[in-house]
Amino acid sequence: MAEIKFLGTGGARFVVAKQLRYSAGTFINCCGVSLILDPGPGTLVRLASSKPKIDAESVNGIILSHIHLDHSTDVNILIDSITNGGFKKRGILFAPIEAIEGNSRVVLPYLLPFLEEVKILGDREKFSFGNISFESFSHKHSVETYGIKMNLENKIVSFIVDTQFFDGLYELYKGSDTLILNVVLLEAKDGVMHLSLNDAKTIISQIKPRKAILTHFGMNMIRAKPFILAEKLSFELGIEVVAASDGMSLSI
Repeated sequence: MAEIKFLGTGGARFVVAKQLRYSAGTFINCCGVSLILDPGPGTLVRLASSKPKIDAESVNGIILSHIHLDHSTDVNILIDSITNGGFKKRGILFAPIEAIEGNSRVVLPYLLPFLEEVKILGDREKFSFGNISFESFSHKHSVETYGIKMNLENKIVSFIVDTQFFDGLYELYKGSDTLILNVVLLEAKDGVMHLSLNDAKTIISQIKPRKAILTHFGMNMIRAKPFILAEKLSFELGIEVVAASDGMSLSI
């Protein structure tokens, strides 16, 4: 059985700065392989304080969807932990090219040789790691960003990370059994390249997953009480919709 644990569910600068919700990443464990998706601020701390505790040295890989701080700040300390400070060459990093090259890189160059492998995310690129396979899809965000459609023990679990809504978005994630969406905005805002609650409703209604999980909440979403919003969507769509909470685990 696969497990997904939401180490943090906060998104956007104000929620992250005030830590109204934790900003750590998402832990994925399946088939003897464990991954961290988007290790934002506090990921290492949340791994250590998780119940049960998750040993960072046991993590096998990291998926970095994009370089923004609330998704990437702990990537370097995690690489250091996974590799025992470089004394044990192991682990794999999946990331956009701009995360490791150029002026905007967020991964420190001296750490890259510590890893067993580095794979570059791209649009409609397919990857496998142990018995986990996934495909990355390009999103429309202010930097190079990729969503993830993952096969976990023959169940399709998709992570629609940061993006503005665009035509064809939900087509990419058709067939998802579990759909996890970053919903920063309560209402859409011009120039803000994030999903709103209404965007999420449209996507869920089109994909029709068995379960949808809302996460990565901005300030207005938190003020509106995500669990109430999720209950309302469940009633309106006839699909189970859940608002993630910090530390919540999901069995797949």
